[in-house]
Amino acid sequence: MSLGTVIYSGLVRPDHPLHALVLMGGGARTAYQVGVLQAIASMLRLQPQAGAFPFKVLVGTSAGALNVAYLASAASQGLDAFDALSAFWGRLRSADVYDLQVPAWVRFSRLVTAVRLWGQARRAGAILDTMPLVDTLHRAISLAGIEASLAAGAVDAVAVTASSYSTGVHWTFCHTAGQKPHAAWDRPGRRAEFQPLTIEHLMASSAIPFLFPATPLWVDGRREYFGDGSMRQMSPLSPAMHLGAHRILVVGVGQPERAGLAGSGGNGEPGLGAIAGHAMASVFHDTLQADVEQAQRVTRTLQQLPREVAAVLPYRATEVLAIQPSQSLDAIAQDHAHLLPAAVRRALGGLGAGKGGGALASYLLFEPAFVRALIALGEQDAYARKPQLLAFLDRRTA
Repeated sequence: MSLGTVIYSGLVRPDHPLHALVLMGGGARTAYQVGVLQAIASMLRLQPQAGAFPFKVLVGTSAGALNVAYLASAASQGLDAFDALSAFWGRLRSADVYDLQVPAWVRFSRLVTAVRLWGQARRAGAILDTMPLVDTLHRAISLAGIEASLAAGAVDAVAVTASSYSTGVHWTFCHTAGQKPHAAWDRPGRRAEFQPLTIEHLMASSAIPFLFPATPLWVDGRREYFGDGSMRQMSPLSPAMHLGAHRILVVGVGQPERAGLAGSGGNGEPGLGAIAGHAMASVFHDTLQADVEQAQRVTRTLQQLPREVAAVLPYRATEVLAIQPSQSLDAIAQDHAHLLPAAVRRALGGLGAGKGGGALASYLLFEPAFVRALIALGEQDAYARKPQLLAFLDRRTA
């Protein structure tokens, strides 16, 4: 997070505090975000102006982009949009997201399993078939609803991020109402483009590397192939600031502790499941905390300026509130790993990633029991910070 971004966000600020919601990625782990948002909706229903959708800027990455797009499509319903998102997750199953076809006998040989999955990846560009997710998103997310929310002023901007395999550039695709133009930004390694969001943008943003296939999108007049927006994401908060936000609520799905879930043998070496989970965690979570800390540090510095100096500056500090799970999602996933589709269980077992594979399973467990557990944890964590959240979302204070 650069000081220049903070200054720019101040220069385009509205007359009232503009709240942004930033949702990070993490596959099925993002069900946690649903619990946080559902708790916030319950809190706000008891406050003045109850019913109004509280966020004007929505920014999503990976599976967080799917949550953002769903909320944007329903934002005209006010706080009921959060209930609709929860109902969507309640209906979701792994079969609605991906498909994997492997015979039962692959579990008995790691070599055969690896060869089988490698062949599938060579043919399709990824291990999993995500056509079920394409169908699910077309049924669940109304692109016309996003347009209607923007036109009605329920939200000002919706943005999703994706990483270009073709150029290595991290892109933010922004959708705004026609009468509210913003300037695109171009920074080293990251760029923005304003265009109506499509299901293809959502598939690109959520294309977990190796597991989900890349998706082609048109940028700069040419076709490039994109994968998960969490890759090469150096500044997760930057899009919200560029889009004018001055208060940013960011909900990640990282975890406080992973010890004891490595699936090590007697010699202490990590199993394949632990290594794969660690690699996934590096893709999805490593930049968020650093970006939040830097934004908060810059804000504290600005707040310490003499009042006379602050009064004449053309910008003001950006408040950032971050919420992440208070418990290990890996551990919760380990307890529910037996609910994975049979083909996925066979593949993980065949690769030796069954034991200690909670971290890897947590990205693929789109099953009701796991989803409910994460939603409950999200609600619990949000209520634990209720006074802070209500003060943060108060529109009367700048």
